[in-house]
Order: sequence, then C-alpha cells, then structure tokens
Amino acid sequence: MIGQKIAKIDGMALATGKPAYTDDLADSNALVVKILRSPHAFARIKSIDTSRAEKVEGVEGVFTYKDVPKARFTLAGQSNPEPSPYDHLILEDLVRYVGDEVAIIAAVDEKTAVKAMNLIKVEYEILKPVLNFEEAIDNPSVVHPEEDLHLNFEIGMEKSKNIVATDIQVVGDIEKELSECDVVVEGVYYPQAQAHAMMETYRAYTYMDPHGRIVVVSSTQVPFHVRRHVARALELPASKVRVVKPRIGGGFGGKQTSAGDIFAAFVTLKTGKSAKIIYTRQETFACTTSRHAMRLKVRMGANCEGIIRALDLEVLSDTGAYGEHSSTVLGCVGHYTLPLYNKTRAIRFVGHAVYTNKMPAGAFRGYGATQGTFAVESTVNKLARKLGMDPTELRLKNIIREGEKALHWEDGQRLGSSALDRCILKGKEMIGWDEKGLRRQAGPHKVRALGMAVTMQGSGIAHIDTASAEVRLNDVGGYVLMHGATDNGMGADTILAQMAAEVLETEVDNIIVHSVDTDLSPFDPGAYASSGTYVSGSAVMKAAEDLKAKILEFGAKYLEVPIEEVELTSKAVRWIPKQESGTIEKSKTVRNSERKEVSLSELAEQSVLGIGKSQLVGQATFGSPVSPPPYVAGFAEVEVDQETGKVDLLQFVAVADCGTVINPNLARIQVEGGIAQGIGMALYEDVKYDEQGRMQSDSFMQYKIPTRRDVGKIRVAFEESYEPTGPFGAKSVGEVVANTPAPAITEAVYNAVGVRVTHLPITPEKVFMGMLQKKN
Repeated sequence: MIGQKIAKIDGMALATGKPAYTDDLADSNALVVKILRSPHAFARIKSIDTSRAEKVEGVEGVFTYKDVPKARFTLAGQSNPEPSPYDHLILEDLVRYVGDEVAIIAAVDEKTAVKAMNLIKVEYEILKPVLNFEEAIDNPSVVHPEEDLHLNFEIGMEKSKNIVATDIQVVGDIEKELSECDVVVEGVYYPQAQAHAMMETYRAYTYMDPHGRIVVVSSTQVPFHVRRHVARALELPASKVRVVKPRIGGGFGGKQTSAGDIFAAFVTLKTGKSAKIIYTRQETFACTTSRHAMRLKVRMGANCEGIIRALDLEVLSDTGAYGEHSSTVLGCVGHYTLPLYNKTRAIRFVGHAVYTNKMPAGAFRGYGATQGTFAVESTVNKLARKLGMDPTELRLKNIIREGEKALHWEDGQRLGSSALDRCILKGKEMIGWDEKGLRRQAGPHKVRALGMAVTMQGSGIAHIDTASAEVRLNDVGGYVLMHGATDNGMGADTILAQMAAEVLETEVDNIIVHSVDTDLSPFDPGAYASSGTYVSGSAVMKAAEDLKAKILEFGAKYLEVPIEEVELTSKAVRWIPKQESGTIEKSKTVRNSERKEVSLSELAEQSVLGIGKSQLVGQATFGSPVSPPPYVAGFAEVEVDQETGKVDLLQFVAVADCGTVINPNLARIQVEGGIAQGIGMALYEDVKYDEQGRMQSDSFMQYKIPTRRDVGKIRVAFEESYEPTGPFGAKSVGEVVANTPAPAITEAVYNAVGVRVTHLPITPEKVFMGMLQKKN
C-alpha cells in the first residue's frame, strides 16, 4: 500500500455533497449565536446597555463581560502546558482591536440575533492604539495592562513594554567572524500578514448531552486542545467537555486557534439549549488570526570561495492584540533557517514578538519558516550575485548533508536523511536553468528571468508532541482504526489507513477509519507542526504491528502450530511449514491435518467468545526526540513588463524531499496547494489596515488570492530519502511547500529588471517605482 496512488477514502462523499461538515450536523432548532464587536482598535467600555436587545422576541440571552467567568486562557491550540500567554477572557471591558468581542447574543434565528445586536448601546473610552509594530516596544500605550495575565513558563515577556516574547540564540563570535569574511551582505525584509482564506469559515455547534456534559462539534484542527480551552474558559472539569471533529473545509493553521467554540459552549451552558455560531466571511478575515507580519534584518558573511561563515538574524514579529503562538512562531523563524547552511562558524538569532492593536496573528502554514526563508534566501541570492556565483552552486557548497550537524544543534544530533542536493539538481533540470540563463529578452518591453530558493521545516515537535493509535480486529474480520489525527482536507485518514494496511497485509477498503471524538479517539495533538504523517503515522504503524503480532499468536495457537510457521494474509492466518532438504518437517501434530489456515473472520469470532478471551487490539503511542526536516528546492520563471512593472509567473518548479512518499497523489496535491499559497503571499495577498486600525481587506473583493490562471504552470517532483525514525522512512510535507515562492519569485523579478522588492507582496506599482528610481 505504501507508495500507491490511492484515492481519498472520503473523496466521493465530499464531492457529491454528503452531509459531513459542522453545519450539516447542527440541530435545526439550535440557537444562533452572534457577536457584537468593537468598532475601535483600543478602548475601555464605560457602560453597556442591553435592555432593549433582551426584550426582542426570540432572544434567549444577551451576555457581557459582567456575565462570563474571569479565568484567563489562550486560544492557541498547543500541547499542554501551552507556551502562549493566558491573556484572553471570554469578554472583557478592555477591547484591543477592531473586531474584538463585546457581547454575545443568542436568539432563535440569525435575523433576530442581528436585530438584538443592533439595539445594544455601548459607551467607550477611546484609547490611543499601537498600530505600527515597529513602534510597539516602549510605546506609551500598553496593550495588556492587566495583572492577572498568566504564563506557564518564561518566554521573555515584558508586557509593560508590549514585548510578548523574546528569543536569543548565539553560537560563536558573530562580529569577529563577519569582520574576517571576504564578502558581507545584508538586507531588511518585510513579509506581510496573510489571511488563511479557507473555504469553510469558522463554526461550532454545541449541545448538552443527557449526562450534563457539553458536546462541541467544531471545525477545528485541534479537538483535544479545544476541549482544554473550553473547559478552562468556562471553569469546568475537562471531563465535562466532549469535542467531535467532523470534516473540515480547510484550515491552513487558522483552525489551530479556537474561534467561536467557547462562545457557543457558553450559550449552551447558560441556556441548556443547543447553539451554533458561524462566522461570516468578514469575521473570518477580520476577527480570527493571520500570519505574523515581521521585520527581519539579515547579515551574512562568506569567504571568497563562497563558504558561508556567519549568519546574523534579527526579527521583530507583530503578534497583534493577543499572544497565541507568539513565542513559538518567533522561535521557528530561526529554527527552520539557521540549520540549512551548516558551514557557519558563528550564528546569532535575536527576536522579539510584540503586542499591537490589530487582529491577533496565529498559526499559519509554514509557521515562521515562511518569513525566515524569505529573508535568509533573499540574502543568499544577494550573496551569490556579489560573489559572482551561480545561486544553485552556492547552495550546493553550503547546505547541510545527511549525517552532518548544524552549529547550534545539541551534541550528537545528526541529520538522519536529506535529498536536498538532488532536489536542487532536479529542479535546475526541470526549469531549464542552464539553458535559459537567469535573464533573457522576450519582446520589446518584456523580460523573462529565473530565481530559486531552498527551505526546510520539521516533522512534529520534538520532545513534546505524542500521538496514540488503536487498531482492532472487529467481530467480522475487518479492521477499525481509531486515531486522533485531524484530517482537514489533506488526506490524513487515507494515508494512515494505507500505513495500517501495509502492516496488516490487507487493503485500505478493509479498514474503517473513525473520525476524531475526544471521548473515543486516542490522544493526538492535531493537525499542526507537520505532524500527521510522521507522528500520527508512526503511532498507527506501531499499533498495527502490535495487532499483527497478536493475530499471529492467536492464529498459531488456534492452528496448533509454532508461531514462527504462520503468516498473515489479507483474509487469513496461514500455516507455512518449515522446509528442510526439500521435505516438510512437522514440528507439531496439527489438530486437523487438512487445516492449513484460519480465516480472520473465524479468528475474530473466536476472540470474542468464551471465558477469558478478548478482542484483538493493537495500541501504540509515539513521540520523537527529533523532528526530521523535509526539504524543498523551488524555482520560479517570471515575465516582467518593463513599461508597467506587471509580473506574470510563467511556471514554478518544486522538488521535495519528504522521505518515503506514502501516497504520491496526495503528496503532490499538498505541494501544489502550498506553492499556490506561497505565490499568493509573493504577488497578491496583503492584510491591510486604515489609520484607525480597521481592516480594509476583509472580503474577497479586497483581499486577492491567486486563481488557477495566476499561478502559472506548477510542476512538482519528489526526490525520496529514507528517514530512519519515520514510518516506512517518511517525513512531513504539509508546511515546507509554502516557503520557497516568495524568495524565488523576488529573485526572478530582480534578475529581470534589477528591482529587489523587500516589502511583500510584489505589486506592479512597487516594481515600476523601483525601475523608475533605478533609472533616475
């Protein structure tokens, strides 16, 4: 089953519109929950009058900060203890961005809820907001003045200075090494905030079960973490909360942050009635999370042979009004860039994440590596030009190789697998790097050019995230796979079934995959940190191996033969007698000389009958001390109009090393989707605010994501390595694929017209003005 192009097991049901998503499952009588939101970026509520709203027929309740629990929490879906600060309340008298929650309205339908919401009167004391993240540190306005903000451990917070987190890593003497380098280049880069733009907006449906427990049906990537968030926010024992994850219409990291679950659950707790909340598209854009906007300053030094000896990276990250994922995204900027080039003698990473009065930033595909890759790879391209070297050759000289270690890795940690060198060579060949040259004229005013970049990511979070799985032989001889991994469209259920099928010598059709229910599923951290294939997959593989051993043991006992003489087939346990000198040697007398095998259905039936027997179940838990990196080499070909500055992407080539490819079709789709998001970040997408902090790009009319016609020709290839710690040699592929488009396209534009855009996205205006300034 490994390496087979098996269709998604739920593909046909989804394509034909079978009820599968959160709103499909909601009770038709569920109360509709709406949120009154702040019109101000920073304000204190002086008074709030809900009397008129409460009198509207059909309104079940209107709730303000006076009515909710006062326990602070984080919405970041991360393993406990969360590194993100507990800086949220369900509702608070201090609102910190345009769109922050002011009141919760529950009514019999949406029309009634909206009518009541419009009747609420709020008087605000308007405060001066912090809107420029480069002015946040030591700003007179303190975004979080409260004294009850809680941290599970030290992350370098100085909230009186608006600093949420600080990260410093230093190895070697950076200034000394830079002074001794033959060539030093530097740059300042501004990757922008980016919206997730998933098809299904945020939503949750809640109800009270007969035992007084709250059930949350949520479109989430992290059901087990949502259970913890809801329990903490509502001051309930976690045993009183159950979370069910149906199908998800996209997440891309956005649904690693809880949005709406707590409000619906609060209404159900208060009224005893089922409730649902469905975010509008505007709320999804403006009242959830985005990618972290950043400023990155890079200094890089090399000798005249092109060996990179020093790398200095200074980062300022805009985490917005709340600090979910602030410290971890910041840390990943360095963690997923510094090890790429391991010939360095000194590295320095200094980073701060700061509060501002804008929508919070959160998890987004690439998780800091995207921003870091844009800055570091752009600088490597500058270095190549200054050295007069081919950018591919410069990278081949400097990249980390299998068996090597990075300067800042712990003693003994070595890279277990890498095919990045082969990815670079394959990508060069596919795009015609040597034949086309970096720049060529394509018409009177059109120029075509090439650019490239490389990147790495991780596979799960080392030493932290663990996943469990259970595979059982059911009473009719089939298999049931129970796991807690979250399939948010990428095909996790399918590849996990493939792994189980590979071990159990059967086909995917013989395996029932159960979606996540925190009451029934084994624990799993969820769909984030590129953990599905590596962490969850390893748990499934080991659980299947555990079950296989039990089936063989039971089958051998049933056939009355030694266990070493039986094998598992797709439908039976078969006796394979030992052969010596061409004759069969019976080590034991078989109970029935004609009985060569026992069917799985018979074994399954016997395993649950009689006294002292039990159903055959395999179980396993997996966590890893390492997070093996996947790699991608990305190559862009652009055409630039020298009269207008318009950039057209002609093709993008991505060659990925994700270890063993479990399902080539699903892996290819992952790569293509990530590349499309990276292209959007490079050329089109931009979360914009006006001078009062109101988001201007809160609909698809203003926020432009690339269509199929905008992404050019995307070509994908794989160069397999074998990761010894991964299931069947596999690593992750979900996030790493979003990282190379921005630096590769930026470099291609520079090679075309000599303009290097450092503030993403690359718009025609920026290119045209750059050409004009260059001319002048």
